[in-house]
Amino acid sequence: MLTDILLTLLKAVGVVLGLLTTFAYMTLIERRLLARFQIRAGPNRVGPLGLLQPVADAIKSIFKEDLVVTAADKIIFWLAPFIAITMALSAFGAIPAGPAGSLFGQDPWVFNLDIGLLFILATTSMGVYGIFLAGWSSGSKYPLFGGLRSSAQIISYELGQGLSVLGLLMLTGTMNLVGIVNWQAEHGILILFQGVAFVTFVISSFAETNRTPFDLPEAEQELVAGYLTEYSSIKWALFQMAEYVNMITASAVISTLFMGGFKGPAFLGETIANIPFIWLFAKIALWLFIFIWVRATLPRMRYDKLQQFGWKFLFPVALMNTLATAAYKAFLPNSSLWYLGIFSVLVVIAMIVFSGSRDWQKVDVKTRAVAGD
Repeated sequence: MLTDILLTLLKAVGVVLGLLTTFAYMTLIERRLLARFQIRAGPNRVGPLGLLQPVADAIKSIFKEDLVVTAADKIIFWLAPFIAITMALSAFGAIPAGPAGSLFGQDPWVFNLDIGLLFILATTSMGVYGIFLAGWSSGSKYPLFGGLRSSAQIISYELGQGLSVLGLLMLTGTMNLVGIVNWQAEHGILILFQGVAFVTFVISSFAETNRTPFDLPEAEQELVAGYLTEYSSIKWALFQMAEYVNMITASAVISTLFMGGFKGPAFLGETIANIPFIWLFAKIALWLFIFIWVRATLPRMRYDKLQQFGWKFLFPVALMNTLATAAYKAFLPNSSLWYLGIFSVLVVIAMIVFSGSRDWQKVDVKTRAVAGD
């Protein structure tokens, strides 16, 4: 019993150190990639190829003067960044990185819960408390606006995200992440049969992590720096850590739920397809690149448009996909899963066309009104 506890603690420490190291060098990788997208050099002065830039950033954050505004609620102001980073680090412990027993005879995960997916969704949702409390406790209007934006945004997009996974759960019959990966190894990756859920889940993940084009809680052109406006030194760095760790966790969850997780392509053979860590890390790296690519490509959405998109499009599409999956399970349980994938896509296309026609009618009415018809 004591040995199991020590092994779990050791794996937890390993996960935390791995995430913090990845966060540090993700800042460098993102800056270099953004520089390439924008035809710039990027950081290249500190160490060979700029590889010591994250170390320099860490030293600067630790030793920089820590300012706390007079109007701030001191206890909550200090507590908020620790809530954000704690929730971000806790969620990754449920991600399986390989088959059972593949980590020197141990399981390559910190804990394997029957409600693993629910645990991740709940834990990542708690991170919004750190952002909201940061904005509320700062005693300044811009951080307060940023905190309120974050709360409304995450609540709005969590509905679409939750509905996205319902269809997946109906197909696999489990919330255990290892079970979901094993189901995909037997039947095929879920992106093929839950493509609509995949798209809505990915969009919601961008919103949940406050990444472009959903970075409204910071919005420096509007809110100075949003909920971060009054933060400096290591407390500011903790919020940055939480954002990047959440991005890594979101990439891992997307890879696990829809792309087979730690399993590789079956046509490569059982031995290669079951190499622990490698396949999951490769998929996480792909999604981290996509997060950065989207940041370099898309502009920030206007806040009212963001809310409209979440409530009037993403939520109904996720709901229709859930109903389509439920109808498949109820009336066509023994038919090919490809029917489900095709049917759900057709339903959503019809919904998009209907929504577009309604928007066109609104524009047409306004145009005729201006023209005096």
